[in-house]
Amino acid sequence: MFSGMKIYVYDLPASYNEDWVKASERCATHLFAAEVAIHRALLSSVVRTLDPEEADFFFVPVYVSCNFSTSNGFPSLSHARSLLSSAVDFLSVRHPFWNRTQGSDHVFVASHDFGACFHAMEDMAIEEGIPEFMKKSIILQTFGVNYKHPCQEVEHVVIPPYIPPESVERAVERSPANGRRDIWAFFRGKMEVNPKNISGRFYSKGVRTAILKKYGGRRRFYLNRHRFAGYRSEIVRSVFCLCPLGWAPWSPRLVESAVLGCVPVVIADGIKLPFSETVRWPEISLTVAEKDVRNLRKILEHVAATNLSAIQRNLHEPEIKRSLLYNVPMKEGDATWRILEALRRKLGERSYRRSRVLSQ
Repeated sequence: MFSGMKIYVYDLPASYNEDWVKASERCATHLFAAEVAIHRALLSSVVRTLDPEEADFFFVPVYVSCNFSTSNGFPSLSHARSLLSSAVDFLSVRHPFWNRTQGSDHVFVASHDFGACFHAMEDMAIEEGIPEFMKKSIILQTFGVNYKHPCQEVEHVVIPPYIPPESVERAVERSPANGRRDIWAFFRGKMEVNPKNISGRFYSKGVRTAILKKYGGRRRFYLNRHRFAGYRSEIVRSVFCLCPLGWAPWSPRLVESAVLGCVPVVIADGIKLPFSETVRWPEISLTVAEKDVRNLRKILEHVAATNLSAIQRNLHEPEIKRSLLYNVPMKEGDATWRILEALRRKLGERSYRRSRVLSQ
């Protein structure tokens, strides 16, 4: 099914991966946990080989997003580069395969804000760039844009953020029995209104602030700045789910909305969405330019009066939910499956390029 493609999964010391999960179970369930899910799915996948000599790709299982800050509880990436560098040093001494290709057939996961630049703030991510030792490798990253950006100037696959499949099922089970969506436009999350702090001045490029100022208190807009553990139960009651950019363009709301049948309203200029080759995003979502958020109500009303039913019908195709969720073990058509499809395409492209060179 993957044209005989084989992947060798390195057995690194637990200090690079499983020790982080033991230290905090949240490591395997938060929005950056794709690095954990992909690793675990590959261990029992049909493409895994125990013979590195026959491998087309080598997967390097390093969990860099599990170092939770004690001050704010968010992942700290300050250790990411040194941890990855240490893993590469370990591989280059213990195995011949990294040195054989300088890592060009090796696959890493970078499941946080600015992906392969390993920093949560864009200016610092750009300044530090992609680590030199990873520039020839393939990066699976949630960050993706349709314009030139230093943090994706490496061979990569844009992947969805991690949403626990069981949390989706729980939200569906608790949805209204009549399936009624009584919330018209929904957003819950960080929205800053104070221009004196860094978030108020820079966060979301002011988009979330503009939404709150314009539509806060409006009857048809359910906007809430406070955290709520059961917020997915609100998504299943909503018609439109606003997905504005945060520090980075992407957001877990993209996946949560789509798999729970709420129309994602993507407000992040130039964003590249995951698996765009197979997930028909234009048919299941709306895209609103950042400069047009003040016209959001009119835009949503127009869609509601024209093609809303068609979008909702497309959203309910089982393939959509399957493609955006990670399962362990892997299931046919799920997120890890789509990643393997993308790697198979890259393998075909590499073979084609080699044949062209040999024929010249």
